[in-house]
Amino acid sequence: MKLLPVIAAAVSAALICSSAFAVDGAKLFAEKTCTACHGKDGKTPLLPDYPKIAGQNKAYIEKQMHDIKSGARANGNAAAMKGVMVIVSEADIKVLAEYVSKLKP
Repeated sequence: MKLLPVIAAAVSAALICSSAFAVDGAKLFAEKTCTACHGKDGKTPLLPDYPKIAGQNKAYIEKQMHDIKSGARANGNAAAMKGVMVIVSEADIKVLAEYVSKLKP
């Protein structure tokens, strides 16, 4: 009987951390201002040299966001994203990468 509350707490924590309870990707995409440069659909960028990111590989998107946030990537338009990345958490990066990877290119 005493083990049941521990198991229930562990299951609850796992569910909260799982994608089933993750922040809605579309909402986060708008809140973190991704839409301003990449478009609401991830494929209609504000400027021609901004990337179309819809359907891009999840791991690639995560790496690019990490590299821009850390300063490891400073080429191209990375400076435009550097200011935004201060408001994007590690959890946000994972949710955004998952969401963008599922957008139709």
